[in-house]
Amino acid sequence: MADPPAVGGLDSSLLLRPVSGGNVFEETVQRLLQTVRLGLAAPGERLPSERDLAAQLNVSRDTLRDAIASLSEAGYLVSRRGRYGGTFVNAVIPTPYTPPNPPGLHGTARTINAVEIDDVLTLREILEVGAARAAASRVLPAVQRELLWASLGAAREASAEDYRRLDARLHLYIGELAGSASLVPLLADVRMRVNELLDAIPSLGPNIAHSDAQHEQIVLAILSGRADAAAQAMGEHVAGTSLLLRGFLE
Repeated sequence: MADPPAVGGLDSSLLLRPVSGGNVFEETVQRLLQTVRLGLAAPGERLPSERDLAAQLNVSRDTLRDAIASLSEAGYLVSRRGRYGGTFVNAVIPTPYTPPNPPGLHGTARTINAVEIDDVLTLREILEVGAARAAASRVLPAVQRELLWASLGAAREASAEDYRRLDARLHLYIGELAGSASLVPLLADVRMRVNELLDAIPSLGPNIAHSDAQHEQIVLAILSGRADAAAQAMGEHVAGTSLLLRGFLE
């Protein structure tokens, strides 16, 4: 299988920010895992050096090594020695675990609290609609416009295995274009929660095609500076996902 198209531009440092709190190892693993699963670092891509990563995350190199070793054992990262060595994202990213399907059903039997669903979907709507509006309200330089269009194309052309990651990457890049460095980590957190819900329902071809069309409407509205249209298109997009999730899980 051919590698998905590489899309630059999204700043991984927005997630690889200083760790805080008492769970330093766990939070380091979370930051690295988000960077991989949400597409800020593509399969086969080399991560920053151990020294630079430790500085970005504000953790000791021992803690970082333990986190990298754990994610290597889990199949997300690969460490290589030698002149061209370093820590790389695995060429094949593991699929998140979901419980076995009951007989005759394509979705999983995982029970998810309705309050949890309401919380994450409401938060997602607030953040993503606002991000689209803010991105469309800014004058974007040519390089950002080109990267946004390339991110759209990468999601549209993605294989089934890569779609979730490149879809998330597009949404996070829109968040970056909104101009608030604090927004992207919030979007990443909510996207991880949404992906956990999506992992519990079947992937539907018509929904993917509809999402691709909505993505194009959102991107075109941003590129043409139509803030209200961008917000409306994003609102319709997240509402469609909400309908599916509520239908399968509530």
